[in-house]
Amino acid sequence: MTEAIDAVEADRALKTKHRKMWALGDYSAVATQLIPGLGPILVQACGVRSGERVLDIAAGSGNAAIPAALAGASVVACDLTPELLETGRKLAAERGAELEWRAADAEALPFADGEFDTVMSCVGIMFAPHHRTSADELIRVCRPGGTIGLLSWTPEGFIGQMFATMKPYAPKPPPGAQPPPLWGQPDHVRGLLGDRVTDVETRRQTVRVDRFGKPEDFRDYFKTNYGPTIATYQNIAGDPGRVAALDSDLTGLARQHADGADTVDMDWEYLLVTARKRS
Repeated sequence: MTEAIDAVEADRALKTKHRKMWALGDYSAVATQLIPGLGPILVQACGVRSGERVLDIAAGSGNAAIPAALAGASVVACDLTPELLETGRKLAAERGAELEWRAADAEALPFADGEFDTVMSCVGIMFAPHHRTSADELIRVCRPGGTIGLLSWTPEGFIGQMFATMKPYAPKPPPGAQPPPLWGQPDHVRGLLGDRVTDVETRRQTVRVDRFGKPEDFRDYFKTNYGPTIATYQNIAGDPGRVAALDSDLTGLARQHADGADTVDMDWEYLLVTARKRS
């Protein structure tokens, strides 16, 4: 009994830490300024239609949920971080989209079995620490014959390499937590979904990011706006040498991915997965 209570408390503490991390900076700016096209790509890949019941897991500020609602679907956008949902409500109102916003843990969704026609996540569920648990949940709430759609950063792509770059400076992950970019590996996702789905399709694609004038601009933008990067810098704030080293490593990473010496245009790779829940 004591071990079970300890496990519950540890999970609660971990989710509180995640919630606070994603509230740092301005993730909505990252989503709308750098990768606004990813949500519509996922919605189109899922074939979202008017009248369908759609769940967007780890929806953030609605990069995919808002386009799904504008397509005529009845959408629930859920996320662990209430601050992101509040921003999403404002963005939806500006675009004339009507949808429901719910605070929810991807690993313990407050929805009934088979409640949704489409269950999707755009660079969201990949950050839930326990991949098997979150995969079980996304399948559970999808109806038999329904669509599952996932868009995740690959380990080999720019964001996957950015997380690898930050790892030596970040806090040690808790036992059992898995690296987010694993969701960008087809075999890993197929293993998570298993024989509970059919018609699995995987595609590696890229999104062009051309906002930054020089590598340092990318570094400073993520230091200001992206929760995981901010949290990593907070972890080493007392060590100026390590801060300088991370500054150099992130700048170097951006320079490696730049198109040329005078530009920082980058192509960020992601994995797009669609599947159908077995009837």
